[in-house]
Amino acid sequence: MKILITGGNGTIGKTVTKRFSEENDEVIIAGRSSGDVTVDIANPDSIEEMFQKTGNLDAIVNIAGDAKWDSFDNLSEEDFYIGIKSKMMGQVNLVRLGRKHLNDNGSITLTTGILADEPVDKTTSAAMVNGAVESFTKAAALELTNGLRINVVSADMVEDAYEKYKDYFPGNTPVPMRKITDGYFKSVKGKINGEIIRIRA
Repeated sequence: MKILITGGNGTIGKTVTKRFSEENDEVIIAGRSSGDVTVDIANPDSIEEMFQKTGNLDAIVNIAGDAKWDSFDNLSEEDFYIGIKSKMMGQVNLVRLGRKHLNDNGSITLTTGILADEPVDKTTSAAMVNGAVESFTKAAALELTNGLRINVVSADMVEDAYEKYKDYFPGNTPVPMRKITDGYFKSVKGKINGEIIRIRA
């Protein structure tokens, strides 16, 4: 399979990339400043330019997207738009534009997180866009044609990022990275469609 992984150089992305590479899949890494191709997922023109370079694909996996973390009292309208343009519309546009570059029976896998179900302090914006992406995924699955599938992986805090985020998620048991990569593998290699693949410890 020919698989594009946006955010393939990140904490989770590197491990997901390694997993598919071990299966002898052709993996193309896209990142904001490094990778086989570069992309700013907050910019639709950048997304289209990326797809022109990659050519047709069998799967698109997105593990990129930003959102502002701060107390609700501190968040401005512009702060909310960071997540709306990147984490939400960035993923919507990857689907909207990317479906034209997928082979028949291809798949798209998006990424949210536990905040869609269990928000914590200072995550009003991030929780909002995660929830929106999950609703979008279920709706888009009803309308994709040519056998295309779409799913979203929603993981709890990953073990590899525990020290960085543990104070935000008191009492949450970190998830082993292998379990998270299994979620992406299930989405790409399986037959499920329109699913929220929740990965919890």
